[in-house]
Amino acid sequence: MAVYAKPLARLIDELRKLPGIGQKTAQRLAFFLIGESDESVRSLASAIVEAKDKISYCSKCFNLTDIDPCNICGDSTRDKSLICVVEEPKDIIALEKTRSYKGMYHVLHGAIAPLEGIGPGELRVKELITRLTEQVQEVILATDPNVEGEATAMYLARLIKPLDIKVTRIAHGMPVGGDLEYVDEVTLTKALEGRREM
Repeated sequence: MAVYAKPLARLIDELRKLPGIGQKTAQRLAFFLIGESDESVRSLASAIVEAKDKISYCSKCFNLTDIDPCNICGDSTRDKSLICVVEEPKDIIALEKTRSYKGMYHVLHGAIAPLEGIGPGELRVKELITRLTEQVQEVILATDPNVEGEATAMYLARLIKPLDIKVTRIAHGMPVGGDLEYVDEVTLTKALEGRREM
């Protein structure tokens, strides 16, 4: 005996495919959507289809965009001598929220992860190297502070340094408002290594 009607079971199965959505959350979302008005559900479905149809990658930085080049690459006020390299488009959003970075970006779309079969060839590394013209004075490596992110940063640094371009890595360490006793050893080590004079 089926627990759910077939259309509801299909909706739950599709929702479960989303990252971070388990069986119970998928079920809760499905029941919520069924209870919504037709207009509300059609609006959601339309937004999903429109985003899928109209969003592509910027031909310069590979960020998600609906215009090419993207708003950042097309902004004449941004500092074209700086390129900040990130793993995913969502990382740009995090950096832009700081309102402190005014350079350009380059999205790799992942990190080097040999155990998962992801090498430099699967990332947008060649496109990054192509962008490194005389105008670029510094490349900031803002990959995640994990094994894959560190490996990616080290690989890129070895590629870029011979081009006589300054290569920097974002600092790692203590979060603002954190307590020393709760910080793990690796983070604390990075905080000590990245200390600066006051």
